[in-house]
Amino acid sequence: MTHDCGTYAVASRDIVFESFDGEAVVLNLANGKYFGFSDSGSRVWQALSSGVNTEALIGLTVGGSTLGAAELEHFISQLLEMGLLVRSDQVAQALPGELSADLAATNEPLNVSIHDDLADLIIVDPIHEVEEPLGWPAVKQAS
Repeated sequence: MTHDCGTYAVASRDIVFESFDGEAVVLNLANGKYFGFSDSGSRVWQALSSGVNTEALIGLTVGGSTLGAAELEHFISQLLEMGLLVRSDQVAQALPGELSADLAATNEPLNVSIHDDLADLIIVDPIHEVEEPLGWPAVKQAS
């Protein structure tokens, strides 16, 4: 696999993310899957999804060790495969100084996990597909 530096962007408007105490949770509203990141994964996701060039991340201290190109490529390939990121030809953004400090403070290796236990509820249309008069989250049963 050749070393491929570049910039990336969030794959679609259906992908939303929120950070809770430094842990990112990314939700794909289209299929109801959500993704949990390790602390270092959260920070790298923040960088990549805001258009920071991969080149700027290689060699940084992440999760207690130095982030290598192969490790970063593997993480990015997972995000591409999961449909969370797409390659972008936008001008690369600079890595914010506080983000490299935040990366250095992480103590977990790069990791992302997929969860689909709430998918059925997430992709339900809360206006049209709920059980009257119970309302959300009681989903209509197919009769």
